[in-house]
Amino acid sequence: MRYFVSKSSAAAATARESSTTKLAKFFPNATPVRIPVRLTRVANGSKALTENTVIEFGTPSEVLFASTLPLEFADTLRLRNADGTLDTEACVVAVQYSGGRTTVAARFTGEVTNWIVKPEL
Repeated sequence: MRYFVSKSSAAAATARESSTTKLAKFFPNATPVRIPVRLTRVANGSKALTENTVIEFGTPSEVLFASTLPLEFADTLRLRNADGTLDTEACVVAVQYSGGRTTVAARFTGEVTNWIVKPEL
């Protein structure tokens, strides 16, 4: 039995794909997660910027999320969940702008012992 998908249906499915999902394709070990966090851009000498966001993908050493903050490559971020079990710094390693949204990948600057995504053995 064969099934055909029209080009318009395939295009619609791609359009629905989130910008974070698209960025995750560059991180082969990315695993879908949904972790609400408080994101703070650690600024040198200027006011720190903060927002609530959701980590949508994780690898053993990176997190991927959408942001409304003016983030740039190499910015230092603090990520903290509500109960404080995740409270760590990360450095922006990828930024993708699409349709008014900013999608970010950030790499942990140190070991995160209780991080949910573990390396494969």
